[in-house]
Amino acid sequence: MDEVLIDTNILIYAHQPEERFKHERSIEIIDSLVSSGRARLSAQILGEFISATTRGPRPILRIEDALAQLSFFVSSVPVLDLTAFIIMEAARGLREYQLSYFDAQIWATARLNQIETIFTEDFTSGRRLEGVRFMNPFLPDFEISSWA
Repeated sequence: MDEVLIDTNILIYAHQPEERFKHERSIEIIDSLVSSGRARLSAQILGEFISATTRGPRPILRIEDALAQLSFFVSSVPVLDLTAFIIMEAARGLREYQLSYFDAQIWATARLNQIETIFTEDFTSGRRLEGVRFMNPFLPDFEISSWA
C-alpha cells in the first residue's frame, strides 16, 4: 500500500475538540494510517504543528502536551528530512504552480520521497501535481477505510 503524507492541519485538528467533525476525522485518519504503517510526516510539518499549537495567548496545547505529541509522532511515524533538494524543488513548485512556498515544500517533500498522496485541506481535493495527489479527508464523500 502507498504511503500518505499527513499535513499539519490534520495534526492540529486532532487537538481541537471544538471542531467536532474535523477533530474526530483527524483522530481516525492518524490512527488508521499509523496502525497500517502508511503514515508519513516531515520535519517541516512537525515544526508547524509545534508552532501552531503552542503560540498565542490561548494556545491549543501546553508545551508539555505538545512535546508529548511530538514524541509520539516521532516514535510512531517515519519523519522525512528537509534537504537542499527539497528546498530547490519547492522553489520550482513556487515558480511552476504558484504555490505558497511552504505548501510547495510539502509537495516537494512528497514528490522527492515518492509519496503519491498528501492528506490536506489546503488544496483542491483530487488535484495532481507531477504524480502527487492532494486529498481532503474532511469532504463528506471521503472514506478513510479505503486508505487504511
